[in-house]
Amino acid sequence: MKARILRYLKHIFLTLAVILPCLILFGLSQGATANYGTQQYFMDWHNDGPYVFYETDSTVSIHHVQGNRDDGFELKTETHSLIGAPIASTFYNPDSSQFEVSLAAQFTTPPAVYNDGSSILAISDIEGNYRAFRDFLIHHSVIDTNLKWTFGNGHLVLPGDFVDRGAYVTQVLWFIHYLEQAARQHGGQVHFIIGNHELKAMHGNTGSASEKYTYIASFLNRQQHDLTGPDSYIGRWLESKNALERINGHLFVHGGIHPDFAESELSIGEVNTIIRSGYRRAYFPRAEGDEHELLHSGRTGPCWYRGYFKENLEQEQVTAALDKFGAKDVIVGHTLQHRVKTHFEGKVIAIDVKHPSDHEMNWPHGASEGLLIEGADYYRLREDGSRKALK
Repeated sequence: MKARILRYLKHIFLTLAVILPCLILFGLSQGATANYGTQQYFMDWHNDGPYVFYETDSTVSIHHVQGNRDDGFELKTETHSLIGAPIASTFYNPDSSQFEVSLAAQFTTPPAVYNDGSSILAISDIEGNYRAFRDFLIHHSVIDTNLKWTFGNGHLVLPGDFVDRGAYVTQVLWFIHYLEQAARQHGGQVHFIIGNHELKAMHGNTGSASEKYTYIASFLNRQQHDLTGPDSYIGRWLESKNALERINGHLFVHGGIHPDFAESELSIGEVNTIIRSGYRRAYFPRAEGDEHELLHSGRTGPCWYRGYFKENLEQEQVTAALDKFGAKDVIVGHTLQHRVKTHFEGKVIAIDVKHPSDHEMNWPHGASEGLLIEGADYYRLREDGSRKALK
C-alpha cells in the first residue's frame, strides 16, 4: 500500500512538473504577469495634477491635489483666462520631477496625411506608465534628460492606449501635450492616435482605470468619467485627435484595418470624421443597421480590430485593405507581442509590448520597445537605447 501511494504521488509530481511550466509559458505568451506588491510611493498624491476644467469657453480652473493620506487631502485651485496661454505644471512624485505646459485657447484636428520623408519613431500602449514612456524617449534621443526636444523634424507617433491601468495617466497625457508643443518649436510632429482605451475614457467607461482616479475625482467633487469628459481640457484635446493617419506612406492605427475596407469609397479624412462622431457615444448594434457600423464596431473598427492576429487572413486581404488607403504597410498596437515584429510579409508591424509598470511590482518586469523608420530602413528599438534592423 505504501509503495502504491508513493508511485501515485510520483505520478502527480511528474505530471505537475510537465504541466506547470507549460502553463507558465502559455501565460507569459499572453502577457500574463505575477504581481507581488505596489510601490511605496503609490499613495503619494501631493501636487498630483493638473486637472483642468472649463468654467466658460475662455476660462478654466486648474486643480492640484495637496496633502497626504495621514493628514488629509485638499485642492489648490486657480482660475485663468485661456487668452493669455496660462501655464499648468505637471508633477511626477516618484522622482520629484515636473514639466510645464501652455494651455491652448482651442484645439484643431491635425491632418491625416503627411509626406515629408522625415524619420518616424512609434511606441504604443503605454497605459499610464509615465516613467517608462519618458525614459524610452530619452534613451532614443527624442528628448534629452531636461525633456527638451532633440528629434528635429521627426515624427513621434503614439498609436493609442496611453490611458487606463497605470497610476500616472494624468502625467502621460499632459506629457504628450507638452511634447506636441516642444516638437512644433523644432519643426517636428507628435501624432497621438486614438486607441480603444481612449475611446472608452471618452465614452465614460472607467472600468479599466486605476482606483486612484476614483479618489482623485472625489477630491474634485466630480465623477471619474468627468476627468476626460467634455468639460475637461484633456477631454476636449482628446476629441480633436485622429483614429488613423498615413505618414510617409505608413499607415498608423491602434487596432488594424478590417479587410472589408478594401471595398470602401471613404478617404482617410472621411474615416476619421465618422469615427470622431462616436467619440462621445459608445457603440451598440442598431436593429435597422448602420452604414458606418464597420468603423464603430468593437470587433471591426480601426480602434478595436485584432484580425491580423486572431483571424485566418490571406496576404491578399491585408494588402488590398492597405492599397485602399495608399499605404505600403500598417503599424498597430492593441494586441500584445513578445517584441516588435512584422507579420504578413512585412505589411503589418506590431508594436504593442509589455512596458514596465510605474507603480506595480511585477514578474516579468516588462521591457519597453518601439519602432524607428528611417527612409526604407526599419529598426526595432529596445529599452536600453539599442536598436536592431527589423526588415
